[in-house]
Amino acid sequence: MVGQVSDAEAFFEQVAEERFVPTAYTRGPWDEHSQHAGPPAALLGRAVQVRPGAREDMRLARITFEIPRPVPLRPLSVTTRVIKEGRSVEFVEAALTAESGDEVMRVRALRIRTDPGSVPATDEVPAVPSPDESRSEPFFPVPWDVGYHTGMECRFAAGAFLEPGPATCWMRMRVPLVAGEKTLPSDRVLVAADSGNGLSNVLDFGTHVFINPDLTVHLHRYPLGEWVCLDARTEIDADGIGMAEAALHDTHGAIGRSVQSLFVSGRG
Repeated sequence: MVGQVSDAEAFFEQVAEERFVPTAYTRGPWDEHSQHAGPPAALLGRAVQVRPGAREDMRLARITFEIPRPVPLRPLSVTTRVIKEGRSVEFVEAALTAESGDEVMRVRALRIRTDPGSVPATDEVPAVPSPDESRSEPFFPVPWDVGYHTGMECRFAAGAFLEPGPATCWMRMRVPLVAGEKTLPSDRVLVAADSGNGLSNVLDFGTHVFINPDLTVHLHRYPLGEWVCLDARTEIDADGIGMAEAALHDTHGAIGRSVQSLFVSGRG
């Protein structure tokens, strides 16, 4: 570990039961001292599911993140709390706290009990071109070599980072979420879901600021395989409030949806 950043080949290194050190792969494209929200969101999603006493027959169905301030590229502490635990559903909260004591991200998750084979599944038909039919596109220009943009592989079936408007992009983790740990299927969704507006931006990032203080992800099933697709679009009102919405897919079909609220303003 070098200074406040780990050199592990992962997004985070766990150094104590509730303490995690980020790596340079978590760095976002806008501020060298802040993380992209995707990796810390996935870290909180992981905490909800692997906490002591978590039931194996429960599955994440909805998770809402509140992001009151940028997540610093410094060590973070994770805490969890069960709000309500019933036979078929449970509500769990988790939070990320910086060294300063500031809470930088909070999540409330709904987990629902599974009963395999109890009901017929709806037919799933892949609705977007596959990763093999998609293409790599240049990322936004950033002045650092290592960051979220190198920790993730992206292939576009439609649109591009540098083209305004809706986009359909497959995303795959190049490194695990936590060093030395198996990647959970839900990790693959949550590390990508905060990218909806970045993929489908409708205004120039050079002239406008986009801040998403929240993210909600609904899942009716977990992804199969390494790839997750965001079929994303962004809408903005003239008053400066927007929403980015994405249909989520794997190579077998739809898996859920994600939504971000946006504050949008001109730079300067």
